[in-house]
Order: sequence, then C-alpha cells, then structure tokens
Amino acid sequence: MSLYELLLEPLSYDFMLRALASTLVAAVVCAVLSCWLVLIGWSLMGDAVSHAVLPGVVLAYIVGAPFAVGAIVFGFLAVALIGVVRDTSRVKEDAAIGIVFTTLFALGLVLISVTPSQTDLNHIIFGNLLGVDGSDLIQIVTLGVLTLAVLVLKRRDFTLYAFDPTHAHAIGLNPRLLGAALLGLLALTSVVALQVVGVILVVAMLIIPGATAYLLTDRFGRMLLIAPAFSAVAAVTGLYLSYHLDTASGGMIVLVQGCGFVLAYLFGPRHGLVTRRLLARRRAVR
Repeated sequence: MSLYELLLEPLSYDFMLRALASTLVAAVVCAVLSCWLVLIGWSLMGDAVSHAVLPGVVLAYIVGAPFAVGAIVFGFLAVALIGVVRDTSRVKEDAAIGIVFTTLFALGLVLISVTPSQTDLNHIIFGNLLGVDGSDLIQIVTLGVLTLAVLVLKRRDFTLYAFDPTHAHAIGLNPRLLGAALLGLLALTSVVALQVVGVILVVAMLIIPGATAYLLTDRFGRMLLIAPAFSAVAAVTGLYLSYHLDTASGGMIVLVQGCGFVLAYLFGPRHGLVTRRLLARRRAVR
C-alpha cells in the first residue's frame, strides 16, 4: 500500500472529513477537561455524569430540544442526587455515585427502547462517528469551542480550586460555583463526545489523556498542552486504523489512547515503572 492510499485516500470521502473534524474537536476538549478531573480526583464523577446524561439526551430528542439542554439538566440532577444520598444516609460517596449513575443510565436505556424513532438511538450509546452529518458537526464544534473557551479563560480559577479550594475561597472565589461550573462543562463535553465514541466510552476520553499527561510531567501548565496533543494524535491514529482495518472507530480511538497510557506508565521520563527501576539500578551500581 502506497503512502497516498494509506494517508490520503480516506480523506477523499466527505464522511471521513466530518469524522476527522468531529474526532479532533472531541479529543481536544475532553483532554483539556480531563486534566482537572484527574487533578481533583473526579474520575468516578466523570464516569457518573457522562452516563447520567443519557436519559436527558433521549428526552431532548423526544421533545425536539438540543441535546445539550437535556444533558446539562440530567448532569446537575445526577450531582444533586449523589449529594442527597451521601448526606442523608449511611451510604458513602463512591456507592452513591454508582447507584445514581447506573440507575439514570438504565433509565436512558429504557427510554431508548420505548421511543419511536426513524433513526437508531443506539448510536448515543455506542457512538456513530462515521455517520456524523453537517448539523451534527456544527453542534459538536459549537459546544466544543464554547467549552474550551470557558476552560481556557477560567483556567487559573479552576486550577486554584483544584489545588487549594480553601485558598480560593480566601481570595474571594466561590469553590462551590467553580465546582458546579466544572460539572456543567463536564455535561457539555459529554454531549460533544457522545456521537464520536458513545456514552460508554466517553469516560475513557475524559480520563486517559489527563492521566497520561500526569505521568509525563509534574507541571500542570504542561499537562494542558500534552493531554490534548496526545489525545488528538491518538484520535487521528485510531480513526485511520479503524478505516483500514474495518473496525469500530470509537473503540479503536479509545484503544489507541489506552496503549499510549500503557507506554507512559512503563516508560515515562520520571514516573514510568521501567524508568524508575532502571534509575534505581544505576544508582545502586554507582
């Protein structure tokens, strides 16, 4: 196979161009947000919100409203329910998160099964990257640009909230408001990535890039550059592999990200498992 067939042939199809644009937007936005999720320790919360938005998205489809509206409503509903269960019972936070997000996710599955539709709503669960049309692309780009703009403009406040909420409150910031804003952005980001990888794999795109960058650098500013760069490369690579190998595009993208994380985990410059053992052996020899 020539270089032309390998790299340029897929780009001769309109559906691949739309898929590539959608993938890059979703990958970059998810990766930037993932830096804060990993830093704050909200990985499980990211899983909860990304799954809990499913019934909101389906209900929005039923009434003809934008997907983002339903996602935000159910994203905040999930967070509120988790807080109520945690604060008014003996159930701990991790159990409350598991109960709420699985229940809401199941509600979404039931709604999909009983909703009459001319389109297959299962693409919300599993993604339909190659089926993204012009209107879907406009929605993905619009929500992605909006989310990324807020993250960039408020990055200092979000970073201070992640490192030291007490200090953030002392200088006049509202930690609860900042946390709510991040959760709202998480709901929007979930909508952006829904049609790329589906609800089930959204959490991977929200966690793996930030976790990988966290293993490669000790500076948060560099994380914000490494994570989206890594995610974009993995997304394009996964999309090309899915085209040439005829596999599921969303699954392949996440699989490439997972492989990248394994490499960082083993061979990271300072925190890689193999790297640390080699450095320890050299010091012992000296």
